[in-house]
Amino acid sequence: MTSTTRTRAALLKRLRTLTLLEAANIALIGWAVFAALGAPFSPANAAGYGLVAVLLIVGSAYWALKLRQLRTGARKPPLIGLFWWLRPLCALALAAGLAVLAVAAPGRPPSAWVPGLVLYGLALAEYVNYFHRQLMHDTRADWRRLLRTRRPRRSHLAEDLRTHRDDRVRTSGPHGRARRRPARQPRETEERCS
Repeated sequence: MTSTTRTRAALLKRLRTLTLLEAANIALIGWAVFAALGAPFSPANAAGYGLVAVLLIVGSAYWALKLRQLRTGARKPPLIGLFWWLRPLCALALAAGLAVLAVAAPGRPPSAWVPGLVLYGLALAEYVNYFHRQLMHDTRADWRRLLRTRRPRRSHLAEDLRTHRDDRVRTSGPHGRARRRPARQPRETEERCS
């Protein structure tokens, strides 16, 4: 087994793990908040949990498509255009969730809204982590990059969305007609996802 094969195998394993963990976290967070901590299923808590669940589904779907991209050697993840539409929809959902929290919290006991507020914060962090800047640094390469640049890098999904947008602009001719352009060489997926 060559080092490239080992690196590719490790990356495939990592992407599978990310896909499964994001999906599993939906159930784990629900159990932790509502069963283990005994938080009531109030409007504020339900809104916070719903937002986290939606963003974890988005994350799990993205990693699954990223895994498929690596397996097939595609230039970009399949269905990446869908995430172009999910980004503003998730932002609107976060705004609506904040409104629900603001209306549902006054006059209620803390257990009816504090867990929802914490979950809202987690959902907001997931949104930033997926659509804007990488907040999770769980590999040595991530930490080295963060220490070297002293700022979070653009997230993998944000990079893929930028490539998708650039490709659409580059291939659109006059009057929106497609024109052929030579494809750029794909970036090293192993380095970007490590």
